[in-house]
Amino acid sequence: MTHPTVDDWLRPRDRRGFLLAASSFAFMPLLGREAHGFLPRSGFKAEPFSLGVASGDPSPDGFVIWTRLAPDPLNGGGMPKENVEVRWEIAHDEKMSKIVQRGTTMATPELGHSVHVEVEGLEPDRWYWYRFGSNGAASRTGRSRTTPRFDASPQKVNFAFASCQHFESGYFNSYRHILDDDIDLIVHLGDYIYEYGGVDGRVRKHTGKEINSLDEYRNRYALYRTDTDLKAAHQMFPWLVTWDDHEFDNNCAGDISEEPGVKTAGYLARRARAYQAYYEHMPLRKSSIPKGPFLQLYRSVPFGNLVEFEVLDTRQYRTDQPCGDGNKPPCEGVFAKDATLLGDRQEQWLMQTLHESPATWNVLAQQVMMARVDRDPESGIAWSMDQWAGYHVARHRMLSFLENRRISNPVVLTGDIHKNWVNDLKVDFDDEKSETVATEFVGTSITSGGNGSEKGSDTDGVLRDNPFVKFYNAERGYVRCQITPGEWRSDFRVVDDVTKPETTCKTRASFVVEAGRAGAERA
Repeated sequence: MTHPTVDDWLRPRDRRGFLLAASSFAFMPLLGREAHGFLPRSGFKAEPFSLGVASGDPSPDGFVIWTRLAPDPLNGGGMPKENVEVRWEIAHDEKMSKIVQRGTTMATPELGHSVHVEVEGLEPDRWYWYRFGSNGAASRTGRSRTTPRFDASPQKVNFAFASCQHFESGYFNSYRHILDDDIDLIVHLGDYIYEYGGVDGRVRKHTGKEINSLDEYRNRYALYRTDTDLKAAHQMFPWLVTWDDHEFDNNCAGDISEEPGVKTAGYLARRARAYQAYYEHMPLRKSSIPKGPFLQLYRSVPFGNLVEFEVLDTRQYRTDQPCGDGNKPPCEGVFAKDATLLGDRQEQWLMQTLHESPATWNVLAQQVMMARVDRDPESGIAWSMDQWAGYHVARHRMLSFLENRRISNPVVLTGDIHKNWVNDLKVDFDDEKSETVATEFVGTSITSGGNGSEKGSDTDGVLRDNPFVKFYNAERGYVRCQITPGEWRSDFRVVDDVTKPETTCKTRASFVVEAGRAGAERA
């Protein structure tokens, strides 16, 4: 299809707002009394930094810092339709006594009065603290870090990855336990929000019907940020984010809705609103400012030459799910040569980036399971048509590339399916003796699906009929990872109850991958 330009989707005043927001990241000194202390009194009627602060996409000399002015967060934000100056500061210490940078930027109504500052010129491989101020009000103090120099050889990188946090299904208490972990960043693999309307009788309730307008998407993000543990995790660690489907619409595939009869033009208009709200609430660089219904998320984030994260987007560019979607026996569409999850441009970028990567470990941070798992082990064959299994040629091409080019220690991180998995990835899943070319760690949900169980009714059958599956578990939680030059370790951390704000957390299982030898072994 021919992609519309930004001019086709944004009114002239909106284009001006986007450009103003994108160009206002200059480093400008603060003057007068407010340069040295954020005033205690405020010109806002309520707390303007109600959604907290966040940071993301770290580099050796900086990172993105984020906030959004929203004194009435659940009702459109409560800000006037005018530009508002926001000040920011970066410090070496939590007390903000050793300021290393200051600046101002504009929060514009066209971007929901969100602020994305790309901080540069910092020292590599160290922690910093930051805060915002506006009209006499001050934000919380956030913490972020820079990565090692590109040519550095760090001896360890720690991170956690998570996905699928349905507000109505429970509290995001996994993040409270992440706060106790010694990690460098959080990787979020999608389903940050859910678009569905509110349902009575659940742990918490969405406000309103299924979201469609820009204000409704904004209000939904604000609702999720009322979770104190999620807000605290953003405050304390930099994040790498990508979306899955529910940030827009369930099982979206390119410009195709899962619901029959939805017209492309209206669907893309809704996607433009969803993508704008996503950008407004995530610590993303200005390279990800949406152009109507298009927003580039795929990017590379290295930590020296130890690990390189390739953050992917398997939703925006994919072709339609074959065989009518769902778990199905493979139909002809599964083997279509032009079927794609990544789209041609992203796939070529990924292969080129992996080929040129100097990293010991190469991580594909993405959404849907890559292993070809039989989901109906008792009575037949059923592959998930929404996952890589439904796109046989594209998956075979990617795994063959990893094998033939001998990409150094590829590891795939996956979310989406509300279960924990550990999979050995093979070019030929039908041959048990086929060489393992990569390892896949699939993380369960934060809350989606409600409280799970350690062992499901299909666990024995899945493990028996899919010998490349090393672990299968349906509890809630997150995955904590430690990377060294010689080993990767993943700890599957599970919480006992998401229906209560406070809960215990434990490690259900740990797996290690030895550098130079693909495949996970239980620790």
